[in-house]
Amino acid sequence: MTIMKEAMNTKQKILVTGGAGYIGSHTVVELFHAGYQPVIVDNFSNAEKSVLDGLKAITGQTVTLFEGDCRNERFLKKVFQKERNITGVIHFAAFKAVGESVQKPLEYYGNNVESLITLLKTMQIFRISHLVFSSSCTVYGQPDRLPVTEESPRKTATSPYGNTKQICEEIIEDLVRSQAPLKVVALRYFNPIGAHPSAHIGELPFGIPNNLVPFIMQTAAGIREKLTVFGNDYGTPDGTCIRDYIHVVDLAKAHVQSLSYLDRIEKKSCCDIFNVGTGQGNSVMDVIKTFEQIRQVPLKYTTGPRRIGDVEQVYANADKAKKLLNWNTELSLETALIDAWRWQKELNTLQGIRF
Repeated sequence: MTIMKEAMNTKQKILVTGGAGYIGSHTVVELFHAGYQPVIVDNFSNAEKSVLDGLKAITGQTVTLFEGDCRNERFLKKVFQKERNITGVIHFAAFKAVGESVQKPLEYYGNNVESLITLLKTMQIFRISHLVFSSSCTVYGQPDRLPVTEESPRKTATSPYGNTKQICEEIIEDLVRSQAPLKVVALRYFNPIGAHPSAHIGELPFGIPNNLVPFIMQTAAGIREKLTVFGNDYGTPDGTCIRDYIHVVDLAKAHVQSLSYLDRIEKKSCCDIFNVGTGQGNSVMDVIKTFEQIRQVPLKYTTGPRRIGDVEQVYANADKAKKLLNWNTELSLETALIDAWRWQKELNTLQGIRF
């Protein structure tokens, strides 16, 4: 177990599992800005340790880090023993690629579900009752009506990844029904994109990207020969899938607001679910064309067959989050793509890539 420490006095200490990952690292920044003291747990299976340097460059702080796996109960207990005054947990640690989950279902079930169960057990032992859980719009499957609200039915998942999020939500709900002292906000993310405007942190896909925007960026940078658009025969205006693309900084701020919301709840045991999206759907081709307009350079892409596990279209009604969390999106698709491109150019500079 590797431990990095700092001495600082802040309002509340928050454990952030997967805090070195894409969404986790941006949330750590927003926690610092809001006066919290984040403590990261990460096994770096889908993150780079260079993220820690980026966090320090943005915040001026050296974040406390425990390196290990959330499925390891003994490891988690040591973390909670070392950091006695943790007041809440934000749980990001999970595998997250829809397409990959279809190819590796057992890895996804083993990692995503087991890590949550181990975390919940450990939280009970140390009497920590506040949890913000990283869920997903994939729990809606292919919805009958759009935009989806939190009352839209959870449908049969179209991928193992989506099913792990459904199962995890059900585990939390069962635990709450047992009257365990647990207060949870489950945030159903839509499609996070972009990077911190400083270009010190952003999405760092290992190998071939599973998500659209990193693939666009790597194609524009010349790292990939061309982008493949998976399917152009969907029942959408341009035939490509529609998603609700949210800037990762806006998404990160929703976690901070969720912690404040949990502090205000008087119930001992509860679980509240919120959609976290912009409320606007954009197609794959919308994203490509917007990026082309930003750079004034055509992007090389081709059309391939539909990808197993993808739904046709989904986007959010986020009115509940606006009302109860006092949260709203502020950053546009264009801003997200500009920030993502700035981040890609920074990566290229660090790696000595010219384009």
